[in-house]
Amino acid sequence: MDSNEEAGIRVVQHTTLEDRVAEARVGAERLGLSMPVLVDGMENEASEAFAAWPERIYVVDTEGRIAFKGGPGPWEFDPDAAGRTLERLL
Repeated sequence: MDSNEEAGIRVVQHTTLEDRVAEARVGAERLGLSMPVLVDGMENEASEAFAAWPERIYVVDTEGRIAFKGGPGPWEFDPDAAGRTLERLL
């Protein structure tokens, strides 16, 4: 797996929510994402609540329940399984 540096990606640690949101928009555009992208607050509340370190893929249903919790990333990411969960929910 190439590093972010090798892919030409370098993100500084943000000090404002506005900077974090702007960088998320850039990343979503660069990846061609068509799904909503949520950004954690500056206190990293979601990261703490969902044990998101290392990164994980979550799918949350319309009732606010976790429908899919992926393994720690990047090595245990399973986008296909997350996609199947999304398809089932839709």
